[in-house]
Amino acid sequence: MDFLGLIPQFGGAMYTIAAFVLALSVIVFVHEYGHYIVGRWSGIHPEVFSLGFGPVIYSRVDKRGTRWQLALLPFGGYVKFMGDANAASGKDPDAMEAIEDPETLRRTMHGAPLWARSATVAAGPVFNFIMSILVFAAIFMFRGEATDPLTVGDLRTLPSSVQELRIGDEITSINGVPTPSFDEPQQWDAFVDGLEPQLQLDYGIIRDGLTMTVTGPWLFPPYIQQVAPRSAAFDIELKSGDVITAIEGEPIYAFSQLKEHVESSDGRVLLLDVWRDGAMLEFALAPRRTDEPQAEGGFKTHWRIGIVGGMALVPATQTAGPIDALSGGVAQTKRIIEGSLSGVWHMITGAISTCNISGPIGIAETSGALASQGAQSFIWFIAVLSTAVGLINLFPVPVLDGGHLVFYAYEAVSGKPPSDRALRILMSIGITLVLSLMVFSVGNDLFC
Repeated sequence: MDFLGLIPQFGGAMYTIAAFVLALSVIVFVHEYGHYIVGRWSGIHPEVFSLGFGPVIYSRVDKRGTRWQLALLPFGGYVKFMGDANAASGKDPDAMEAIEDPETLRRTMHGAPLWARSATVAAGPVFNFIMSILVFAAIFMFRGEATDPLTVGDLRTLPSSVQELRIGDEITSINGVPTPSFDEPQQWDAFVDGLEPQLQLDYGIIRDGLTMTVTGPWLFPPYIQQVAPRSAAFDIELKSGDVITAIEGEPIYAFSQLKEHVESSDGRVLLLDVWRDGAMLEFALAPRRTDEPQAEGGFKTHWRIGIVGGMALVPATQTAGPIDALSGGVAQTKRIIEGSLSGVWHMITGAISTCNISGPIGIAETSGALASQGAQSFIWFIAVLSTAVGLINLFPVPVLDGGHLVFYAYEAVSGKPPSDRALRILMSIGITLVLSLMVFSVGNDLFC
């Protein structure tokens, strides 16, 4: 299902922009709402809640005196608290000096206790992480968990293959080797690695209470389950559901064979025969060098075309419990944070290319691509991006939340905040760094 199908057909560019604005607006709203609600709870008065920057399109003032507004440029947002000079929460000296009432001073961002200011600033990234965890958990619950033993929930449509499996079959063995439990991933990986690639497999099954052996295709055919945005496969318009049947005229029937051809290509153009809905098509693409995070840490560079494979069958699933789903959401968010920090470190040390940094153009293209692949892919991307936004905002750079938290840590240790002059200088440096990173990332989008 096309998630943005209700958007009129304005063309690919408008579709991409719409997806990007929708994703960014959701993430920014959650981030700024964290600042707003925790600030309000801790006694700091929010004067303006803005979604976007620039000329105001719409605004209203609520009963608490906060102006909620929608601005023309949808590339961010901010909450301006009482006593702030600007959207970056810089101090307004004139406004602060004019306040004589202690109760009014307590309601300002710069007159509130240190704990209140710290909690308010930290709430933005924390709300981003919470959103990611909840979204991932909801997706895990929606997807469900594969049943044990492995049971056929659906069958892929594959070209020219014997398929005697049926929906509902319980698979007890493959080529005489008992199938392990999904709860034991190491044993399952060893089981799959131990299978010798071949065109057909013998599946031991239980069907309607009867034990029998049937013939089916190789468990992991060169079937395209998902196409990565901005990849070689995406650029030549390979699609989910396609099956690659030959490379350079050599027939293949296993995804591992496709992987071997791609990894040994050294980037040269490969000619692919692709089966799509009963028709045979020909494509040519050049694999690209890709830096991939490793389970044991670090990165490794491979040649990739940007597709995710799938099994010849779709496992039957059962509803995941809320505790399992929530723990899965926490684990997924943790993996993204660890991978992002590892990526930043490896780019700093030169171990991987700085082309891994995407700017607004790349993010917009990815938003549009994943929105076109369905609601679940798009929502997953929003959760990933929300984690990234939360993490970036914790970097100790002035103007970002992490920079403010460093100032508060200094105040906690020294007993007084940095001087206004020092803050102005540091904030100027922070703005320069952020703008430089934005320009660099846009350059990556255009030239990498």
